Amino acid sequence: MSETESNLHTETVRLNADGTELECYLAYDDHSDARRPGVLVVHEWWGVNDYIRRRAHMLAELGFTALAVDMYGGGQVADNPDDAGRLMNGVLADMSQAESRMGAALAYLQDHTCVDSGRIAAIGYCFGGAMVLHAARTGKPLAGVVSFHGALGSSHKPDPGSVLAKILVCHGAEDVLVPQDQVAAFKDEMQAAGADLRFIAYPGALHGFTNPQADANGEKYGLPLAYSEDTDRRSWQEMQDFFKEIFA
Repeated sequence: MSETESNLHTETVRLNADGTELECYLAYDDHSDARRPGVLVVHEWWGVNDYIRRRAHMLAELGFTALAVDMYGGGQVADNPDDAGRLMNGVLADMSQAESRMGAALAYLQDHTCVDSGRIAAIGYCFGGAMVLHAARTGKPLAGVVSFHGALGSSHKPDPGSVLAKILVCHGAEDVLVPQDQVAAFKDEMQAAGADLRFIAYPGALHGFTNPQADANGEKYGLPLAYSEDTDRRSWQEMQDFFKEIFA
């Protein structure tokens, strides 16, 4: 499927990762054939839904080639925490599977005619934040990664000097789903690895602060989620400033 929205070309891209078909979502400005930086976008535990596609559009409008990565396979999405948790935990239980899916998406961007293969980053939300941090921890050839209200726990401890990507973490200071001891352990881990880390904690911000649906989801399912328009705006700008640095 392909369509054009304003100057944007968008399409579903089907990739294979160890026998699993991934339904990823590509967006870029097709008024230029110039190679440009690429950005992988990794979803929340809900899957590649309208919110994640909108983020891909926003990146394309900024001049990037964006690929929203289907980490669940088959384009699966969830509309309730039970299904979302099942899908998410299925990936977390086999990180080699997660690495294969991220690797397939990265390879696709590296080979795309609209992408400068030496300038690729990854951003992720919640579960996706954990995924892009794992990519950094395992030394994937990314210029940088950005985690928005992502989990910070680690299933892989990087050796000193092995983290190649620069890291920006946009964290809600009141995020009870990411406890302070996890924050402290993450910072210690990154320091021991010699990683280039910028960690921003936004006062008053809860988990899910970038997603306008967070308030409704929090109320409906009794979860400590909340959208913050100001924090959303500020963290998106921090990401843009970060990209200017790493893609210079």
